[in-house]
Amino acid sequence: MSASGKTRLPGRDALRDSVLGGDLVFLLARANALTLAAANAALAEHGLKARSYSVLALAADGVRPTQRELAEFLRLDPSQVVALVDGLEQRQLVERRTDPADRRANVLVATDAGRDLFARAQQAARAVELGLLAPVTPEEHERLAGLLRLLAFPG
Repeated sequence: MSASGKTRLPGRDALRDSVLGGDLVFLLARANALTLAAANAALAEHGLKARSYSVLALAADGVRPTQRELAEFLRLDPSQVVALVDGLEQRQLVERRTDPADRRANVLVATDAGRDLFARAQQAARAVELGLLAPVTPEEHERLAGLLRLLAFPG
């Protein structure tokens, strides 16, 4: 027994079964880190990372977000969004267009090449999702997605 009165488990088991292993904030952060690493690895063959993929996805979806909306939605600093959009624009995957509702603002639109790349990258992203969620049932997957939506979009 250890000084805390618990029997010491070997390596990973001891860490996983520690007080931190039951902390929801830690578990969300760890799941996020594992997910991002797997997604970035899968998206690399398309010249994307999770953040640039997210911007491209929103542009390809036709929602025509402004850079400010992207920053708020993705929870990124506006300067990070500018850099992501600049990179995608240099690759001719997205275009900034004047917002017809507000001529002072620009919206982001995917080019044909951007929509094509997004379609291929989306397949890679979905494969990662399915791989990471292999241990859960389809019902648990839906429940997890619903719970995460509640946390990600409060109110």
